[in-house]
Amino acid sequence: MQNELNIVGIQADLSWENPAENRAFFEEQINSLSENTDLVVLPEMFTTGFTMNPEKVAEKMNGETISWMQKMASKKQVAITGSLVIEDDKTYFNRLVFVHPSGNIETYDKRHSFTLAGEDKVYNSGDKILIVNYKGWRICPLICYDLRFPVWARNTENYDLLIFMANWPVTRIKAWDTLLKARAIENMSYTIGINRTGKDANNYEYSGNSLVIDYLGEELSTLPKNEVGILKATLVKSDQKKIREKLGFLNDRDFFKIDFI
Repeated sequence: MQNELNIVGIQADLSWENPAENRAFFEEQINSLSENTDLVVLPEMFTTGFTMNPEKVAEKMNGETISWMQKMASKKQVAITGSLVIEDDKTYFNRLVFVHPSGNIETYDKRHSFTLAGEDKVYNSGDKILIVNYKGWRICPLICYDLRFPVWARNTENYDLLIFMANWPVTRIKAWDTLLKARAIENMSYTIGINRTGKDANNYEYSGNSLVIDYLGEELSTLPKNEVGILKATLVKSDQKKIREKLGFLNDRDFFKIDFI
């Protein structure tokens, strides 16, 4: 088990529906990372931006972007995670892919489709939480709109790190900042939120506001608004464990079953 986890989030101005250009940008950023990096977090739909045109950009699980993620994870000996548009069995998904340094892949399909943008009309939603075991850390990665649903993100799985990757517009950025801290505090878990910057083809503006928060809601690392760049933090599992044991709040949590209708 590794007590310290060195994480990196990449805040980017995504090129609209241009996977090759976006991969090239992220490759440059990942190549610049130090050797002690353990985990790299990319934004939601990091190859395209938040598109409702999956038929134009969807890839297969054996497609170019997945192969690229495996190549970069192996080359830098880091885990890489981000979501992209995937076609699977003639159905489209906003799918989060977690690639281990070994090349092994784990996936999570976004549970809460963003109905305001019509995401539910073009993408199938998932119904399973993913808990990744990586270097002795239990990691729960979720996508954007999932942030608004605390029951789905509730720490009943004893995870150590909660991840949100997003295309969260500036018009609702206060909710992003507030809810990320709420999820961290109520789940007593390190939390990282990686958002994009720039403007998309639908004229939605994004300010980034990516940040890393500890189990008490304190900010460990942030990036200035609208800045393209790299967010870094070192998480210490023993520190989190000590506070969890001292306060005992998770001992009083409710356990429940979610019914899907």
